[in-house]
Amino acid sequence: MKKRFNILAEIKPAYFWDLDVKKLDAERSKRLIIERVFTLGKANEILMVTDYYGEDVVVNVLKNLNYINPKTLNFVSKFFNVPLQSFKCYIRKQLNPQHWD
Repeated sequence: MKKRFNILAEIKPAYFWDLDVKKLDAERSKRLIIERVFTLGKANEILMVTDYYGEDVVVNVLKNLNYINPKTLNFVSKFFNVPLQSFKCYIRKQLNPQHWD
């Protein structure tokens, strides 16, 4: 992990609308930060978070999330060249198929 800059100062506070941004800690809240930036952020913010935490940490966090929306999941899979079957949320979705009318 490269700690050259304050990651929380660079990310839009609007991504954390439900929290007090001043109480976030970059290390303890990395799962939340990575999840929100990959779901809501722009390309430059995604690259900044990946640079800050390192690709291995980011991929590991994303693989272990219970839910990622399908668009973000496909993006992450292609961006990091990781098969969809490696993601916990993808496996959970396959195990619990939705019924249709």
